[in-house]
Amino acid sequence: MRIVWGYLKCRCWPLLLLGACTGVFAWVLTLYQLPAEAAGYGGLLCLIILLTAGLMDFFRWRRKVLFLESLRGQAALLMSLVPEPREPGEAAYRELLLELDEDRRTAVSALDARMRESVDYYTMWVHQIKTPISAMRLILQEDESERGRALSAELFRVERYVELVLSYLRLGGASTDYVIRQVDVDNVLRQAARKYAPLFIRGKVSLELNETGLRALSDEKWLQLVVEQVLSNAVKYAPCGHVKVWSEGERLFIQDDGVGIAAEDLPRIFERGFTGYNGRMDKRATGIGLYLSQEICRKLGHTITVESELGKGTRVTVGLARPYLEVE
Repeated sequence: MRIVWGYLKCRCWPLLLLGACTGVFAWVLTLYQLPAEAAGYGGLLCLIILLTAGLMDFFRWRRKVLFLESLRGQAALLMSLVPEPREPGEAAYRELLLELDEDRRTAVSALDARMRESVDYYTMWVHQIKTPISAMRLILQEDESERGRALSAELFRVERYVELVLSYLRLGGASTDYVIRQVDVDNVLRQAARKYAPLFIRGKVSLELNETGLRALSDEKWLQLVVEQVLSNAVKYAPCGHVKVWSEGERLFIQDDGVGIAAEDLPRIFERGFTGYNGRMDKRATGIGLYLSQEICRKLGHTITVESELGKGTRVTVGLARPYLEVE
């Protein structure tokens, strides 16, 4: 019915003109006092011809409208499939659409080029800044004092933030270096725990790392980044506490008994840049870690959810079942 009304609105003037011609035809027949049968026969033939032509025009118009509606949302890919114009007005509209599409493509290409330049620049910057960080770490390894250990812990945080920036840039790039294969989850957990051992020791946080026996179809490097981010939050917000890691089925659980997350903050913890009450109190939170973790899991076909209660702790669940892999 929507298409019928659309057709009637589009063809209203031709239909009105047809009605006027019909009225003139009837008036002329009346003036010449022709037999009613002859007038009726002629009128019937005209009506049949007009109805046939109208139906043919309607179905052609309907086919074009349905086809154009099917292209909605795919204009960038299917401009070449727009039907050929059948009249000068349609030709002008088609030319205008093609010009607008060309302008859009040019603008998108320019934006992509600027984005690639920005990503390349910041990626180079991140790699360059890791050199003095490594040098500082070597220097601090010789300092066994409490001050040296404190500086090493702060340097580790700086390096962690640099790695987050690099991961953020890579994840948002046009291509990401995924290597999908069977990953030993226990090996990923051990590497992450070994990397964060100094922070666990300094924060007096105990870690209960249970063997999971899981093998997941994933990317080892990116999956380890997710685990590291969760462990980093656990150490940060569970000082002198306890962190437990275990699995059930294809789900990996990481739970701490730290400060927990406020109920009003929970729905927004995966938003980019959101730090919540805990982040504002800590003054060092970036609001990038959990956002990156969710994006990585989404692209790998995994899931990540968080349950928490203020004052009792937080449990993070990573679903390693992979029903799909996002392809860019």
